[in-house]
Amino acid sequence: MILDRYILRTILQPTIIICTILVCIFASFMAARYWEDAANGLLSAGAVFTLILLRVLIALEVLLPTTLYLSVVLALGTLHNKGEMLAMSASGITALRISRPVVLLAVAIGVLVSVFSLYIRPWAWTQFFHLKTQAQANFDLSHMQDGIFYENGDGNRVIFASAVDGQKTKAQNIFFIVKRNDALRVVYAHEAAQLQNESHEDPVVSLRDGRLYEFAEQGDKGLVLEFNRAALLLQPQSPLLTEYRVKAAPTGALFNTEKLEEVAELQWRLVTPLSCVFLAILAIPLSQASRRQGQQARLPLAILIFALAYNLGAVTKKMVAHGELSAFPGVFWSQLFLPVCLVLLVGRAARFRFRQRV
Repeated sequence: MILDRYILRTILQPTIIICTILVCIFASFMAARYWEDAANGLLSAGAVFTLILLRVLIALEVLLPTTLYLSVVLALGTLHNKGEMLAMSASGITALRISRPVVLLAVAIGVLVSVFSLYIRPWAWTQFFHLKTQAQANFDLSHMQDGIFYENGDGNRVIFASAVDGQKTKAQNIFFIVKRNDALRVVYAHEAAQLQNESHEDPVVSLRDGRLYEFAEQGDKGLVLEFNRAALLLQPQSPLLTEYRVKAAPTGALFNTEKLEEVAELQWRLVTPLSCVFLAILAIPLSQASRRQGQQARLPLAILIFALAYNLGAVTKKMVAHGELSAFPGVFWSQLFLPVCLVLLVGRAARFRFRQRV
């Protein structure tokens, strides 16, 4: 038990540090992305913090296995470099005995990752998409700035104005581009003012001196209208609905489906905790290095293997979703890469020890 606690403490210390650093880097990247929308009036400060928190929860599915993998490589590499592993071996402690606490920790982290992958991640994606949709629905002229294109609804609506008075909710030289069904509608007005219609909760824009162009995606039919005054409802009267995304689908709903995209998503959620355990076990032989090589000698190789494993899984998932790879075993094929690397590393270490004895 003393040995187990010592090895676990040696691994957990860099795990906490590396995980904190990765979370801070990822959160900073997300903050730079969403604060730009906040500066342009598309998101409030509270929405930005919520979106960053949700994206961090989503990213932990990958950050936790990555952190554990690198921590095992660095921690056990340090023990090899200090000669502690050699002393343990001389005392009769086998490599399997030393690997036991690593495997137990990997299984525990794998269970935690499975909770994130199967439940927390889809819940966080659902909240994320709902918050984004709600922010788009609450957009009006008071949020606009001069000379900036504002895109909402996945490109189904674009608004631009050359001059905006946000306090009075007025604008000059304003363009609306709206895509609905099979038609594209372009509205231009010299002046626009936002009104609050008593019959609708959604904002209404009063337009003056403008034109309306409507084009069909197929055929040569079109419509051009000139107007002195007109009114445009910024939001439809239908209830706010979040678009379905497979990433936000509950895990239970993915078990009874034949859609390839949903099958690929389910398999990805199932293999993520397996990857966590495989990576931690693979890190054990990767950490073996002589004192002459240094404790970080295997770190570049470890990073390369992780990058290949992650990208192989992502590519396999996309191939299954597009029908380019059979649904079964599907994404599970990518998991063969890690056991193959483990066999090669263990075999190489065994040959090296055999040569030393000879």
